Amino acid sequence: MFLRSKKSGSRFCDSKHREFKSRLRLRRFFFSFVRRCSTLKEWNARNRSRKSLLTASAYWRTVFDLAKKKKRIEEIEKELERPDAWGNTQQAGELSRELAEIKKDAAEYGDLQKRFFDIQELQALDLPEDDMATELAKQIAEFTALLGKAEYAVFLGGPHDRGDALLTITAGAGGQDAQDWATILCRMYQRYADGKGWKAEELDHSWGEQGAEGRVGTKQASFEIQGRYAYGFLKRESGVHRLVRMSPFSAKALRHTSFASVEVLPKIDMAKEKDIVMKEDDLRVDTFNASGPGGQNVNKRETAIRVTHISTGIVVTCQSQRSQQQNKEKAMEILAGKLYQKRAEAQEKELAVLRGEKKAIEWGSQVRSYVLAPYQMVKDHRTDVETSQVEKVLNGDLDAFIDGEIRAS
Repeated sequence: MFLRSKKSGSRFCDSKHREFKSRLRLRRFFFSFVRRCSTLKEWNARNRSRKSLLTASAYWRTVFDLAKKKKRIEEIEKELERPDAWGNTQQAGELSRELAEIKKDAAEYGDLQKRFFDIQELQALDLPEDDMATELAKQIAEFTALLGKAEYAVFLGGPHDRGDALLTITAGAGGQDAQDWATILCRMYQRYADGKGWKAEELDHSWGEQGAEGRVGTKQASFEIQGRYAYGFLKRESGVHRLVRMSPFSAKALRHTSFASVEVLPKIDMAKEKDIVMKEDDLRVDTFNASGPGGQNVNKRETAIRVTHISTGIVVTCQSQRSQQQNKEKAMEILAGKLYQKRAEAQEKELAVLRGEKKAIEWGSQVRSYVLAPYQMVKDHRTDVETSQVEKVLNGDLDAFIDGEIRAS
């Protein structure tokens, strides 16, 4: 079973537990349907009733809440039809984006529902059994593929899962090797984002020293990943990533172990998150020259921004934009994400105490290891998903790992 649930007597978990059970019933029904339809003979023998189909449709409505989505579509369309709707272009743009996403969700649900009933109608037709079995197998395969994609809407139901992500990669222990490893991770996540059709915008990049073969390392880099469900897919990538390889920086070609940390934060809409307050007297804003590899890319004006949140000590920087104001806005978005994450972690610790949970203390802190020598393997230590296709993974093929993380959560 892909889903796992921890029962809790805490009143805080009641609503989550009910939602989980509803989603689990939906999943069991559809996958049992697909298994029963694997052969036409078995399906006909079971002779499922129309009532079961209506019940399944009700489960879909429970999970995807189609009526609520249609109501929201009407509300947004009315809002955008107002003469002064585009007076605030930023707000209007966000509404347009929300409208497009909701319409896409509704269309996907409608397509799944239609295919589901088409399969039922097909098995009721008076056709030769061989022809029907071939067509039925084809439609079931298509339905299962679409169901697998729509299933992420069940798993990624967090308050910010549908939104953009702020990803930061920091080199750890290992000197030039670690900085080079951080650069490799930057490329890996950029290619993963490209493969998903997302946009990866670099917000800040602190370059390291130039090493062998002209390779320039990375001390720290921050990106804004813009795309549907970007945060939901990437949020479990947070943690320490470990690389084992024959070092290109070692004259004796010795095997080295390098570490880099990945932090994934949600992009916070301050208008909606009223609890996150950043007072001006609690912020220190510094300006400095933007930097980059090679003198040609160094900005001669102080457009880069460093924002320090005094009460927590959190420091964020941004230097990707052309003006101080734009860099400050991006830096404030990153700071809001860090404050939100800090609050969420504190709440999770409180719930863990109430539930009496204890985390295991184990050697090492890595969430995933990438071994290039003496053998080749990438292994996630949380889900035990592994592969020997190291080059594919480093080129952005992370689907198997991220899918495992989502289903195990």
